[in-house]
Amino acid sequence: MKRYLTFIVLLACAMASAQNMNDVLRYSHENLQGTARFQGMGGAFGALGGDLSALNINPAGSAVFSNSQFTISGSNYSTDNTSTYFGSSLGATDNDLNINQVGGVFVFRSRSDSDWKKMAIAVNYDLVESYDDEFRVSGNSDQGLDNYFLSYAGGVPFGSILLRSNEYIEDGYLDIGATQGFQDQQAFLGYYGGIIDPVDMDDATTTYISNALYNTVSQDYSRFTSGYNGKFNVNFGTQYKDNLYLGASLNFHTVFYDQIDELRETNYDSDSPIQKSEFSNFLHTEGSGFSFNLGAIAKLNQNIRVGGSYQSPTWYRLTDDFSQRINSTLAAEDINFINHDIVNLFEAYTIKTPAKLTGSVALVFGKDGLLSFDYSYQDMSQAELRPEGDSSFSQVNSTIANNLDGVSSMRLGGEYRIDQVSLRAGYRFEQSPYADGNNIGDLNGYSGGIGYNFGGSRLDLAVNRIEQDYNMQLFDAGFSTPALINKKNTNVTLSYTMNF
Repeated sequence: MKRYLTFIVLLACAMASAQNMNDVLRYSHENLQGTARFQGMGGAFGALGGDLSALNINPAGSAVFSNSQFTISGSNYSTDNTSTYFGSSLGATDNDLNINQVGGVFVFRSRSDSDWKKMAIAVNYDLVESYDDEFRVSGNSDQGLDNYFLSYAGGVPFGSILLRSNEYIEDGYLDIGATQGFQDQQAFLGYYGGIIDPVDMDDATTTYISNALYNTVSQDYSRFTSGYNGKFNVNFGTQYKDNLYLGASLNFHTVFYDQIDELRETNYDSDSPIQKSEFSNFLHTEGSGFSFNLGAIAKLNQNIRVGGSYQSPTWYRLTDDFSQRINSTLAAEDINFINHDIVNLFEAYTIKTPAKLTGSVALVFGKDGLLSFDYSYQDMSQAELRPEGDSSFSQVNSTIANNLDGVSSMRLGGEYRIDQVSLRAGYRFEQSPYADGNNIGDLNGYSGGIGYNFGGSRLDLAVNRIEQDYNMQLFDAGFSTPALINKKNTNVTLSYTMNF
């Protein structure tokens, strides 16, 4: 049975592995998912519509449908991550198969003498982000696990982290976290895990030393993540006369996210009191979110369409729980009672991701094909953790404002039709959210696809590949040299559309 104890709100942000800028970036990002047609054209549908996943870009697209439709899509997600750490490289791959989109649109035509030609109601579910991923890091580092615990323990009185008489070690771990905070809890874990000791045994001592001796230490690190961010969309669209389409959507998000980090260290100096150590952290996040979209599409003439849309901020309400496990040559005998069944709970909190504006233009060449371009802008410096009055959240929000910047993204797509066959290609670019361009690099994506129209139904296939580099700290403190991760995602999506 899991044992729980809740941290007070003031301490909720102290843990950098949860409720920080990384969360804001994680939940602000929406990958190119959706139907195969949408993916095959790089998601450039802001001035086109007529596709259920295009409603995420411009909700006016539902009014473009000429008849009612139902679409279901399945994808195989393949990730290929290569890490570089102190000159050593290591790869990891992961594959997952999911139903990533399902939805329908119902089109209702008006009387022939009405200026409002038709209205459309659509409901659609898109898996906007899959968190199923893994990567591994291996190398000989001059920054060991002791640095992590020393950075937290400095200034913590030794007497405040000692077990009370007849207190179980897991109870002491939870109690210190709840009453004294994350910093003291990590000092407790480092001491009973055998990684650090006070310079003397006086209760008032606030200085600690490492039990590990090394110039370099061999490290093997793994991160496994799983979960998803799903968006359920309820949409209304209407066509005014022959050239104007208007639409609005309500979006309901569901979030599940698990992350486990594991570090193993070996090859300390031969005279080191510690010869091996292990440390792992497990984070679980779940919650929901809400946003809305407004948009319009106009036909300037038979060949040119323009579109514009506004996506509101998304307000996520999330809860976290967090657990740890440690062991070493010098660990306390009962250290294994602190494990992933001993869980710290945190108060619910809110993430507000920034609003997004999109402008689009499309060239339609009759029944032969089309070209489409979208440009979107989102100011990531406006993201926030709430409640704003919390001093810890204020510090994180200040870090966000000082380090993140506006993100421009562009999508270009084309389709060429030969009788019942449609050939598609797309390109996607997304700017780094960091003001200095470091930590996370620019994203580049390429896609292609093919579709066959049977008349009453359609079958579409797409391949979508993105690549991005980013720097990742193994832990939030004590490790100043990050691992460089080259991340490649390849999605193969098959969609079936039925007209009715």
